[in-house]
Amino acid sequence: MPRTYARLCFHIVFATKHRTPWIRPELARELYPFVGGVVGDQGGLLLAIGGMPDHVHLLVDLRPHPSVAAVVKAIKGSSSRWINEARRIPDHFAWQEGYAAFSVSTSVLERVRTYVLNQERHHRSSTFQTERRDLLSKHGISFDEAESED
Repeated sequence: MPRTYARLCFHIVFATKHRTPWIRPELARELYPFVGGVVGDQGGLLLAIGGMPDHVHLLVDLRPHPSVAAVVKAIKGSSSRWINEARRIPDHFAWQEGYAAFSVSTSVLERVRTYVLNQERHHRSSTFQTERRDLLSKHGISFDEAESED
């Protein structure tokens, strides 16, 4: 083939350091578009973003290069720097080191988009720990229940 064709969509989840509830609605209103800009700078498209004060969910459409890991690193690094340099919170902001990324088929994009955008409603009946366990299990990823979330 003379050209590369790819549709690589991912549901990405990561949390604040120590799951501190720093992402209040006023910060989220600025942070979410900022994250979309970083994804765009990496050659991708932010399809949806949502979250809670201690974690975010992204639905992204990425190019084959850079890698998912490189895009997440860029998002976390740029957003942490942006929050801290402008003192958008009264403390030092940081993200947890790890993240979860799940491939998303085009056939379920709208369902995942709805899930990402409705985090507040979802978390009325589910904790982050339950959500994490369910997502990892659903995607066949083994994990240690005792693993620290810091």
